Amino acid sequence: MNNAVTPAGLMDAANEAEAEFIVQPVVLAGGSGTRLWPLSRENCPKQLIDLLDGNSLLEATVRRLDDLFERTGATPPGLHAQVRKIAPFVVSSEDLRDLTADRLGRSGLPARFVLEPLARNTAPALTAVALAASADGDPVLIAMPADHLIADGAAFAAALEEAVIHAARGAIVALGVPPQRVETGYGYIGAGLPLGSSGARNIDHFVEKPDAARAASYVASGSYLWNSGIFVVRASVWLAAIAHSRPLIAAQCAAAFERAVFDADGTVHLDRDALAACPADSIDYAVMESVGVNARLPGVVVPLRSGWSDVGAWDALWQVSEKDENGNVARGHVLFEDAVDTLAHSDGRLVACVGVRGMVVVETADAVLVVAKERVQDVKAVVARLKAQHSEVARQHRRVERPWGWYDSVDQGERFQVKRIVVKPGGRLSLQMHHHRAEHWTVVRGTARVTRGNEVLLLSENESTYIPLGMTHRLENPGKTALEIIEVQSGCYLGEDDIVRFDDQYGRVRALAD
Repeated sequence: MNNAVTPAGLMDAANEAEAEFIVQPVVLAGGSGTRLWPLSRENCPKQLIDLLDGNSLLEATVRRLDDLFERTGATPPGLHAQVRKIAPFVVSSEDLRDLTADRLGRSGLPARFVLEPLARNTAPALTAVALAASADGDPVLIAMPADHLIADGAAFAAALEEAVIHAARGAIVALGVPPQRVETGYGYIGAGLPLGSSGARNIDHFVEKPDAARAASYVASGSYLWNSGIFVVRASVWLAAIAHSRPLIAAQCAAAFERAVFDADGTVHLDRDALAACPADSIDYAVMESVGVNARLPGVVVPLRSGWSDVGAWDALWQVSEKDENGNVARGHVLFEDAVDTLAHSDGRLVACVGVRGMVVVETADAVLVVAKERVQDVKAVVARLKAQHSEVARQHRRVERPWGWYDSVDQGERFQVKRIVVKPGGRLSLQMHHHRAEHWTVVRGTARVTRGNEVLLLSENESTYIPLGMTHRLENPGKTALEIIEVQSGCYLGEDDIVRFDDQYGRVRALAD
């Protein structure tokens, strides 16, 4: 039986009993996490780093969604229809695809990818997924960011089960968090009339990031919830809503999907030109601010009482972390002496905090951040300045992960750079050449297969080779253990964009850097 839902014809309890519908988890993983710099970088944002328990926020999010409705045909209480859950869609950028897939692959988590050649915020991302998911009928989309922390999984699952009931019947559902404090960085949902005894309410109106005075009045009223950024909606309902509220977004996303390239594993590569013409907008501004106000966009808010945090800045990480008796949080090699309410993070070197109050200190291999906890929102201004200066410190870490392994830029100066390169077993760099630099390779561990012009060499430990400027070359690891080499680059320009690729097993022939 076809139970496709449109805003004009909702599924009711009378035909639910015969229905089976699909729940499609959607993970929005395209954010940059600039307020958590220097740990979060453009090429390795916060959802991909291990912030709390040895797993990335992305892995925790996909696992949490994958655990929902674990039994095929499971039925949420109060919904007569049966539910069939399928593998999550993960929306990410083309540049982050390999790193994102690696994070999920190491945990054995299923995922299908929708890849954006350029960022356009969450409304176009959800629209593209709704189009892709429509191939499976008219699924209920559970869309959430990849970088949120949920402490109580059972409470989260209960809220989503309630949300699915309302979404299956045609509502746009938001999960709302009871506010714990006055916060101007979140959207607020004005709750209207109750819907039964479950706690769900009609959405009266939606306010995105109010000023401090309005936020204080909202919290004092007891009638507002924070917008968690988690939405549950039928694919057809979302597509109708975005077409009504932002027709240009709807049209350009449709064009980007129609012209998309589809890999054999189901990965969707959206068309760059069509997406470039799409306005960038969030779900909140594009649609949710019209929900409740516009009768054509019915909305429901379901309370989420699960210890939610968006871990959006360093103070949020301090709040959710385990503290010592003085309210301090230590991550890595850290020493506190007469310090209070301070978070210190070390990636390697000792960080000693003496006599400080309410501070955040973060050490990485190439940057150190020191900021008062009440000013952590201003870290994004530092990142903006670094980007304006074209600084690599805003874009990536000193150690850079690649699908074949990783490299660490251990030293550099005028006309030279030294890298430590580790290639995993079976890994191979692209066949490439450089216009402006030559390279010397010395093997320090493992065996290297080197393509050097028309030659193919096998190098063992303590053996080396030279790659002249302009020569085609490739590095491979044919062994069963990691290959480690030291690369010394020399030349007039040593930027990562000085790479011309001719062949690449990871599909990066058009990319700029290994």
